[in-house]
Amino acid sequence: MPSCQEDMPWVLKERVKDAGTLSAMDWVEPKGSAVAYRLTVLGTGYLGATHAACMAELGFEVLGLDVDPAKVARLQAGDLPIHEPGLEEILRRNLANGRLRFTTSYEEAAAFGDVHFVCVGTPQKKGEYAADVSYLDAVIDSLAPHLTRECLVVGKSTVPVGTAQRLADKLTRLAPVGEGAELAWNPEFLREGFAVEDTLHPDRIVLGVRSEKPEKIMREIYTSMLDSGTPLVVTDYPTAELVKVAANAFLATKISFINAMAEVCEASHADVRQLSLALSYDDRIGGRFLNPGLGFGGGCLPKDIRAFMARAGELGADQALTFLREVDAINMRRRARMVDLARELTGGSFTGCRLAVLGAAFKPNSDDIRDSPALDVAVNIRRQGGRVTVYDPVAQENARRAHPELNYGDSALDAARDAHVVLLLTEWQEFVDLDPEELGAVVASRKIVDGRNALDAETWRAAGWHYRALGRP
Repeated sequence: MPSCQEDMPWVLKERVKDAGTLSAMDWVEPKGSAVAYRLTVLGTGYLGATHAACMAELGFEVLGLDVDPAKVARLQAGDLPIHEPGLEEILRRNLANGRLRFTTSYEEAAAFGDVHFVCVGTPQKKGEYAADVSYLDAVIDSLAPHLTRECLVVGKSTVPVGTAQRLADKLTRLAPVGEGAELAWNPEFLREGFAVEDTLHPDRIVLGVRSEKPEKIMREIYTSMLDSGTPLVVTDYPTAELVKVAANAFLATKISFINAMAEVCEASHADVRQLSLALSYDDRIGGRFLNPGLGFGGGCLPKDIRAFMARAGELGADQALTFLREVDAINMRRRARMVDLARELTGGSFTGCRLAVLGAAFKPNSDDIRDSPALDVAVNIRRQGGRVTVYDPVAQENARRAHPELNYGDSALDAARDAHVVLLLTEWQEFVDLDPEELGAVVASRKIVDGRNALDAETWRAAGWHYRALGRP
């Protein structure tokens, strides 16, 4: 094991190899030090790559596992396959100091790790609202037969309530060590674009356990966070599973609420931005995520609220979440309304018109285009006869691979050249900072639809632009 004491927040201990005196998860603990478990991270997508690199940054030895050899090769070479501010530097630093490496071997992971974090995805099933948890089952099926000594398996994925108990039973049944392989559920609460901060300095830690030992181990792993004042909620499996989906459901509801108010504002000629500002001063409501616009997308909120509804139906509690259907519907209506606004500015038809779409990622500071409202709008305008050119500072290549039928510019000005309408659909700061005169010099007509209510309307109107936005006069 490479020496890294001078880089670590505590002194690593020597593993006791005499199995006759201590179990494989016991350690010789010098005074004042913390237990130095070896960690594996199973699944190296967005969540897994972030968790692996950040746990190594905290001083742990970490082995990341993925079944995709190409992804493992990229990560081992320090090439991050996603865009996340600050993460690539952490990845490369910990590869270089020897605390982090990657493999495709479950046998190696089982032999290496004391604590195994499961970080695979739970996408929406095709043609259904329910979550696909087959990747979780595949991890347990592949890992458990190699678990011959005591260990802890920690689920971090977002799952339908009841999944943890089922996986815990499967783990005990398949692992040679039996009940020596315990399960805990520790849901993640990462925000894309802020994932490093959210991992190293979370606003809370939730832990679902069935016994005291997993709690003790997890407290030791998260010592630095707990010592800095991060709240810890220790609960049972079902509650831990519900925390994440309930949080996402509440967030989605808040976003769709203000967008529903935008619909009313458009009908009554009110200004949703002013309405949102007034509401934000109410301590019971607050202003966070009360920003009217094109709505939410990405790989979490849409599929998580749908999976939540599906699971509630399976439990016979479907009436409790019927409001989420309208939350989802409001969100999707925003995209249709954006297309309508753009069509109004082209005189009722997109045929023969050029439109510039600024933004492809579902949110700024990310290259994630999953369920992107921006791309959804771009594709629908093209289907209706518009000539669409897209530009995104980070998600451009992901968008190009997913939608080669669209045109792509090399910059915001390039995408807007000769455009009859410009649509700002992802609020990247470089778009917010655009000079209306400079942009106006390259377009065919000064017409803009602000899909994120990110621009100063008066500034753009003063520069001769016909400015439209969702929920504003």
